[in-house]
Amino acid sequence: MADFSPEDREAALAVEEALYARIGEGTPKRRLEATRRAVELLGDPQRMYGVIHIAGTNGKTSTARITESLLRSHGLRVGLMTSPHLHRLNERIMIDGEPITDRMLADNWADVEPVLQMVDAELLANSEPPLTFYEALTVLTFACFADAPVDVAVVEVGMGGEWDATNVVVADVAVLTPIAMDHAELLGDTIREIARTKAGIVKPASRVVSAVQSEDAMEEILRACELSEATLRVLGRDFHLTSVEQAVGGQVLGVSGIAGEYRNLGLPLFGEHQADNAALAIAAVESFLGNGEAPLGAEVVEDGILLSSSPGRLQIIDHHPTVIVDAAHNPHGAEALCRALMGSFSFPRLICVLGILQEKDVIGIVEALDPVVDHFVVTQSQSDRAISVSDLADAVSAVAGPDRVDSRGDVHSALERAKELSGFEGGVIVTGSITLIGEVRGGLTDG
Repeated sequence: MADFSPEDREAALAVEEALYARIGEGTPKRRLEATRRAVELLGDPQRMYGVIHIAGTNGKTSTARITESLLRSHGLRVGLMTSPHLHRLNERIMIDGEPITDRMLADNWADVEPVLQMVDAELLANSEPPLTFYEALTVLTFACFADAPVDVAVVEVGMGGEWDATNVVVADVAVLTPIAMDHAELLGDTIREIARTKAGIVKPASRVVSAVQSEDAMEEILRACELSEATLRVLGRDFHLTSVEQAVGGQVLGVSGIAGEYRNLGLPLFGEHQADNAALAIAAVESFLGNGEAPLGAEVVEDGILLSSSPGRLQIIDHHPTVIVDAAHNPHGAEALCRALMGSFSFPRLICVLGILQEKDVIGIVEALDPVVDHFVVTQSQSDRAISVSDLADAVSAVAGPDRVDSRGDVHSALERAKELSGFEGGVIVTGSITLIGEVRGGLTDG
């Protein structure tokens, strides 16, 4: 779907500019009525295709991408909504495995914008803020999927679940990835509160698939399923990972699904958490296609798993030294990253380029990384939410000690310093925020 027209790129950039002029993603509104009103005026495009809705703290994007790949392998036309993007806004709206074209983005915006302005006016008349960036983008995404048209949409929740703009969908299958502490200022300061919000995507009589959860999180998921009379299948109880073996470029899995057995699946992603995500995706697709009562074709699963990808998630982007990027941005994600690094790689020296956004648990992230990292190089992305280099250096030094911390004011120089410290056969892990990952990947591509 790649397109290279300068005119179309200019039109797409105008869409981005209009969206970014709205209230940003960092300050979401706890409401659904505004988004619901906009899609209603558009004829409810989100009801024109099947939906698999994915919420959780970590693993949402990877699970969504693997699910999308499995559905495409089955022969369906699939829309995929993820966030945030690494380089271009188009990446958040995928159709048939490719980012939406600039022309399609601009044309759908032309159809949607008058409705957004109408809803803005209604909101302002009621002394409410206009549609946010994410609310408007969600409406645009659902319109793009209907226009394509797609057979099924895999939709990743932006934040939380219950009041996230994407929750205007009535999903056939709701997927809950591992729930941990994150965005406590918006979602609650206990796992139970956070899980209650995320379980808000469970709809009446829907099929629910969950990762292994803490006791408090699982109690909230069970409660939501009971209230909605939804069926629940859980990893480790109703479907299982039967084998995980490391392999060149990833790992080989065995999965006992809800309805079928799948062996020798080549997953081109590193980390046992990605194996869990793959099992979750298989169960979600089994639930969607056959209500969990019929196995998927062996070739469908083999191809779907083999062709799945998750940019920015334990992704090798350079060699000598090996440079790996990972979007871990909370302690739970950092712990999973460390387990994956220890299980899949062996470096004589590992250097971490670290940049974190404000309101994140910096100490928790650094404490998780500290046992496997030899030296930290702290920096900051160009995001206005990035923690300053000096503040981050102080926080990292408090955990790792000042002799294990270097500071660099920009991402490029931080990466160069990390390579220098790691040596030719060493490793560099770049982590802490998706904005940092995007800049590093973009810099290597541009270079």
